[in-house]
Amino acid sequence: MPTDDALPSLTIRRLRDRQQTDPEVLRQVLAEGFVAHVGLVRDGFPIVLPFLYGVGDLGAGPVLLLHGSTGGGLFLDAGAEGVPVSATITHVDGIVFARSTFDSSANYRSAMVVGRATVVPAELRADALRQVSDHLMPGRRAELREMTAKEVRQTQVLQLPLDAASVKVRAAGVGESPDDGEDHRTWAGVLPVALRAGAPVPGALAADAATPVDASVVALAARLDALAEGREARLASA
Repeated sequence: MPTDDALPSLTIRRLRDRQQTDPEVLRQVLAEGFVAHVGLVRDGFPIVLPFLYGVGDLGAGPVLLLHGSTGGGLFLDAGAEGVPVSATITHVDGIVFARSTFDSSANYRSAMVVGRATVVPAELRADALRQVSDHLMPGRRAELREMTAKEVRQTQVLQLPLDAASVKVRAAGVGESPDDGEDHRTWAGVLPVALRAGAPVPGALAADAATPVDASVVALAARLDALAEGREARLASA
C-alpha cells in the first residue's frame, strides 16, 4: 500500500489552462455533487465504485465522507490502516456543438481527490452520518426522528482528506477551426446540461399522497433549478 509520499502527480498535462487551484472552485464542485466514483485496486485489478457522499469536518479539517454498509467491500478493504483511493466528482454543464466533430466538446467541472480513505471512528460515526445527510438533503434531519443506535452500527463511513485534489474546468463557447472556412450554415453553440428536479412522487402509503411535501424537499428542488438557471445565465452573458 502506498504512503502519502507516493501520491501521483496532480498536475494536468494537457490543456493546463483548465486546471483550477482556487479552493473555492473545489468547494463548489463538491458542494453541488451527490455521487463520487471511487477507484481502487482490488486483487491486482482496478475497479471504480459509485458512492453517495458528503463533505464535512470531524475535527481535523475538511474531508470527503463516503457512505455505505458495514459489509461493503471498500469498507472491508480499508481495515485498520485505510485504503488508497481516487475519488472523482464530475458535472457536465453543456455539450459544445462545433462545426466539426474534432472541435466539438463539453463544458464540465471535475474534481479528483486522492489519498488514503480511513474508517471513521465509531464515536464519530453518528456525526459523520449527520454531515452526509446535511450534504445530500439539507434541512431534512429537522423533519425526521433521530437515528437509532442500531442504524448507526449498521452503517459505515470512510473519510478521505481533501489535501490532495485536482480540479479541471471548461466553461467556454465554441472553438473554431480554420478548416471550417466561412460556411456557417451549420449551427454552432452550446446546449446547456443541468440536473433539475422533477415533481415529487409520494410513497406507496395512502397517507403519503395526502401529506404536504416537506420544506427540505421543496428547497432542494428549488436549489437545483436555481443552480441550473445560474449556469445558463452565465453562459448567455459570456
